Amino acid sequence: MTKSSSVNGSIKVGVITDQTGPLSFCGIANANVARMVIADINAKGGLLGRHLELYLEDSATTDSVAETKARKLVEEDHVDVILGGIYSSTREAIKGPAIVEGKTLYIYPEQYEGQDYDPLLFCTGPVPAQQVEPLIPWLMQETGAKKFYLPSADYIWPHTMNKKVRQAVTANGGSIVGEEYFPLDHTDYRETVDKIMSSGADVVFNTTVPPGVVPFLEQLHNAGFAKRGGHLVTTYFDENFLGMLPAEYTEGMFSCLDYYQSINDPFSKELLDQYDKLYPASAKFTAGSASSGLYRGVRFWEAAVKEAGSLKQQDVLQALDHAQIAMGPGGPAEMVPGQHHVRMNMYIAQASNGRFKTVKNLGVIDPNECVHDLQ
Repeated sequence: MTKSSSVNGSIKVGVITDQTGPLSFCGIANANVARMVIADINAKGGLLGRHLELYLEDSATTDSVAETKARKLVEEDHVDVILGGIYSSTREAIKGPAIVEGKTLYIYPEQYEGQDYDPLLFCTGPVPAQQVEPLIPWLMQETGAKKFYLPSADYIWPHTMNKKVRQAVTANGGSIVGEEYFPLDHTDYRETVDKIMSSGADVVFNTTVPPGVVPFLEQLHNAGFAKRGGHLVTTYFDENFLGMLPAEYTEGMFSCLDYYQSINDPFSKELLDQYDKLYPASAKFTAGSASSGLYRGVRFWEAAVKEAGSLKQQDVLQALDHAQIAMGPGGPAEMVPGQHHVRMNMYIAQASNGRFKTVKNLGVIDPNECVHDLQ
């Protein structure tokens, strides 16, 4: 039995999302997904005959706040599991009080740079092997692009993604003609855009992020990069992110994620309909914003608890290591044993008139993370 609750009490689920601040359009959607899935589980009898209680915290797009909220969930609320976080720096902030100090299971739902492992950490979004490695060769073959420019936010995700991009581009006969890093809230990209335009770059592989991404894409558009035949790639962009900008700023942009709203398998459509009826506002159910990863995270954990037959953490961890869901956004998914990352369907999409259209179903892609023995 965990320290969280009595045998007949509720099962406590902690969720930390950016409900305010620059990432609030993502965080609000994640909060909605948590409410929706937990309500669905409770409507079907809960877990182990017990009700799930959601402890929802706002990290305010501030890592120190996320750390404080994780500590509260562990030390005051005694939750059984924590989910959430968007930026990799936020994941690291949550890990301290959740995993290192609190020895509490933590599920991170966002696409990220990979290479993070802890026995108590499970990641349910895509990693570079599922985004960069299939996307770059396809893009170069489809468009004939050879020269890539990498404008980036200055934290771990862009640095690692760019290393993977460089490897993929050079392996396919291309080159990196520029790589720059900026603070997240940097707004004046005129000098960088001038460099992009004079470099002859065919592709801008963008890892600038909110709030700085909006002025960057505006300035790149105004310079005529797309008009002269340039291709824009932003692997985390989804329907929520498209809504931040006029459609012409993102026209033709390529993205690569585990789910887009244009995917029309019956379950994905049903899930989107359910979400849109419950939450008809602007915070949409999308993949880059971690909604799909949060959905999978709760469902994987649900499956693991059912298999374990208890909340004893070691039993749940062992079940979670090979957990599967037969239906999910974008298709079925499964934890790769020993990797704590997910094997799932991946898709390439292109922006057109402010919407993403899937242009390539990549099929099931393995995360190719390091394998670790269960302790």
